[in-house]
Amino acid sequence: MFRLTSLLILLAASTVVGGADKPNIVILFTDDQGTLDAGCYGSTDLHTPHIDGLAMDGVRFKAAYAHTVCCPSRAALMTGRHPQRSGVNSWCQRNMTAEGTFMALEEVTLAEALRESGYKTAHYGKWHLGAHQDVGPKCQGFDQFFGIRDGFIDNHTHFFLHGDGFHDLFEGTTEVFHSDAFFPDLMVDRSLSFLDDQARNGNDESFFLYTAFNIPHYPEQAFERHLKMYEGVEEPRRSYGAFVTTTDEYIGKILKKLDQTGLRDDTIVLFVSDNGHSAEDYKIKTDSHSSGYPKGHNYGANGGGGNTGKWIGHKGTFLEGGVRTPAIISWPGKLPSGAVRDQTITIMDWYPTLLEICGLPKPNVKFDGHTIVPIFISPEAKSKHEVLHFQWQQRWSVREGDWKLIQHNNEVGADGQFELVNLADEKPEQKDYSKEKPGIVERLRRLHADFEADVFAGKVEQ
Repeated sequence: MFRLTSLLILLAASTVVGGADKPNIVILFTDDQGTLDAGCYGSTDLHTPHIDGLAMDGVRFKAAYAHTVCCPSRAALMTGRHPQRSGVNSWCQRNMTAEGTFMALEEVTLAEALRESGYKTAHYGKWHLGAHQDVGPKCQGFDQFFGIRDGFIDNHTHFFLHGDGFHDLFEGTTEVFHSDAFFPDLMVDRSLSFLDDQARNGNDESFFLYTAFNIPHYPEQAFERHLKMYEGVEEPRRSYGAFVTTTDEYIGKILKKLDQTGLRDDTIVLFVSDNGHSAEDYKIKTDSHSSGYPKGHNYGANGGGGNTGKWIGHKGTFLEGGVRTPAIISWPGKLPSGAVRDQTITIMDWYPTLLEICGLPKPNVKFDGHTIVPIFISPEAKSKHEVLHFQWQQRWSVREGDWKLIQHNNEVGADGQFELVNLADEKPEQKDYSKEKPGIVERLRRLHADFEADVFAGKVEQ
């Protein structure tokens, strides 16, 4: 049983910066794993023993918010700030020579803050915050990077599949080729080797391992043995559910390695997803595609197979199913185990929270996230997020209490532009109150105007 005094004593003692006296940090960041898509979140049709085990050993959050798509979630996680502050309000550069959006280099990332305090830092998997060689993980705090610099690849060929496609697999900024190797194998093998190296070093320095999976994001390429586990399940749940189980197996490999190397008791493990499940459908539209796949090859999410329970929505929407995600944190003997929290938290909260737990100084930046250590200590602690803001390109949403205002298109004054929904309804977000409650609409519009004035202050669109 977790005792209140254990974390308080830990925090009081965590005052020396740097060195192996600080806990290690492992972030397991999944891609397009939806709101309730793990057994511990009530999806009884899914086989996710390792995620469920992590929940039994840690704190599970029922109202954890990320963002609606990949790039802004990653920026918010890495900076503890609204992604608009770092210039990420649209899709980031796709390849090494592309012009376009990237996360601002002047941002002080979590990796930079930890490295400054003596941590060894490594990122394996998906970056998606700017692919150009002059930006990226090794420019923003990571000692090591191996993976994909853009948003997704076919796991067998390592080609981005939209449009004409391109090869996307890098060691730092050097393109590498691993013909026919399954990408999650490659990235997890690197994660396991990193942990072995840390154990061989006797844990002389604390480390930060950021394993950012590109799965269960499409193309859904689950192991055949996992597809067999879901025989009789209707599509698209079958292919998606099997891929979630494949993802869970990889998570299990990393957790097992932490146990085998004796690192687990000194390591904080955070599991979180970047956004809701995908409902996208895609097929290759060109002949002679660079990946070698034929025209008409299906690589999408088959309309979506996620479970949102009473909520509606999916990736790309500001409905709960688009922005509410699973989140679990575990540190055996230090944080509560088997605990569940209902308070609203956001992906921006993890940066300041991890620094506080580790007793490390905060960088001199304006965080939009807040420490959630009080919520670890007490299920009665209040959330500091009275208002939630989301923006992606010209679309946006603001939530205050149970009311959420969603702006659906870019045409100011267009009929049906605003939808006002309520999360407390028996069927949440399915009734539009915008005509009935003009006063609430106006108040929330003012809140959003203040948000934009703040986060875009002095910025020019990239």
